[in-house]
Amino acid sequence: MPAVTLVVRGAALALTVAALGYTLWHGVDGPGHALAFGVLIAIGELARWGALPGEREPAPLGAAGALAYALLGRSGGQPTGQGALQVVAVLAAAQLVASVPHVARGSGPGPDEVARRVLSVAFAAVCFQPLSNSGRSESWFGEGPYYAAFLLLLLGLTALCDAVLGALLLHARTPVPYGPLLRDELRALIGIGSAVCATGAVMALGVAAAGLWALPVLCVPLLLTQVSFRRYITVRTTYRQTITSLARSTEIAGYTPHGHARRVAALCTAVGRELGLSGPELTVLEYAALMHDIGQLSLVDPVPEGATATLSAAEQRRIALLGGAVVRQTGV
Repeated sequence: MPAVTLVVRGAALALTVAALGYTLWHGVDGPGHALAFGVLIAIGELARWGALPGEREPAPLGAAGALAYALLGRSGGQPTGQGALQVVAVLAAAQLVASVPHVARGSGPGPDEVARRVLSVAFAAVCFQPLSNSGRSESWFGEGPYYAAFLLLLLGLTALCDAVLGALLLHARTPVPYGPLLRDELRALIGIGSAVCATGAVMALGVAAAGLWALPVLCVPLLLTQVSFRRYITVRTTYRQTITSLARSTEIAGYTPHGHARRVAALCTAVGRELGLSGPELTVLEYAALMHDIGQLSLVDPVPEGATATLSAAEQRRIALLGGAVVRQTGV
């Protein structure tokens, strides 16, 4: 196991043990709020049940709930007293409870994902809770727009910390350079990442003004976003399966060697990552690589090994145009 992975997992484990021990020894401050946010995080983690391949954040509600608890300084106008260690303890307990059905089913988040969540939420709590509990955040920023801007700034720093951790852990598992991985993580913040951060901030502000009754109402938009995103992922998966099957038609018909399209797609994707292409651009590149030989189906006799470079320029262009016409029919 790479040293970076060991360090990140070890830090998250040590922090979790310390947080649970401290909370058990000193007791829970505001047990009602701890229970409410713990249940919210657990429900969000259980929503991983229907996660699909390609989901960057399979538990957005759990992430938003954890961030909201880390940035909670008041509830219904009254100050709360939970510290950073209690925030981590509630997050860890909720994840442990939610992991039981996942483990029984043989699925669930991996250790890297859990460690990343614990460290990111701990970062937000360490930055916010000492200022809130000492009253300095209220005296410095008040309760108006400056306070909201302060929360957004903390969320931005937390998202940056999470992106750096995610890229480090992925770089430790794959040969992909760190730079393109970090760019992918930062670009992902524009999508589901921004929705999670915004929902976390709105939850914290809503509970501060209206109390715990605001939580169920504020969860609905993110749940709807998650459902819509999973429908989108399902459609995209269907497209990918269709294109992969269509690309194999040249192999089945004997026009290209077995596995040729898949190997070209893997090579193109690796080169694209080296060039710093984003996720959508890599998807387009993969689709193009998978279907680059589809025009050979118009040939009466297969070219040996599918090497169309041996044909005349006019014939190569004709094959390419026919392949493009087929690709356009897929609608992707």
